[in-house]
Amino acid sequence: MAATLALMCILVFGNVVLRYGFNSGITWSEEMSRFLFIWMSFFGAIGALKDNDHLGVDTLLRKLPPRAKQMVFVISNVIVLYVLYLLLDGSWKITLSSIGSRAPATGLPMAFIYGTGLVVSIGMGIIVLFHIYQALFRPGAIDELTKMKESE
Repeated sequence: MAATLALMCILVFGNVVLRYGFNSGITWSEEMSRFLFIWMSFFGAIGALKDNDHLGVDTLLRKLPPRAKQMVFVISNVIVLYVLYLLLDGSWKITLSSIGSRAPATGLPMAFIYGTGLVVSIGMGIIVLFHIYQALFRPGAIDELTKMKESE
């Protein structure tokens, strides 16, 4: 994520300097920055899920006993798995349909962009399956898995 952010900053800043300072520019920098932003956002979503940093409301969950907390956690993660399956299926279909398409400025295959859905759904799916496994088979893991960070 840091490398994509750094490259985005270099591309955008360099293009601004070239446009205003030298009346020229890099034609593909805006498009490449957009592509890098998509990849960075999706990698960030995977990292946030791994670290349990996604936004959540745990008002009801705090009041439940451990067994009920475990059931609610597993059910909600099964729903997340289904949504990730839908993302995987849709991304697979659009990636296949866009294999022949190319981006106008960079010439990169559009499958490179639509393939981000494949990467994020598989990556997040593995993490969710691991969390479900921990919740079911590791004693005391449910408190760690459902712990929310306080916002400021």
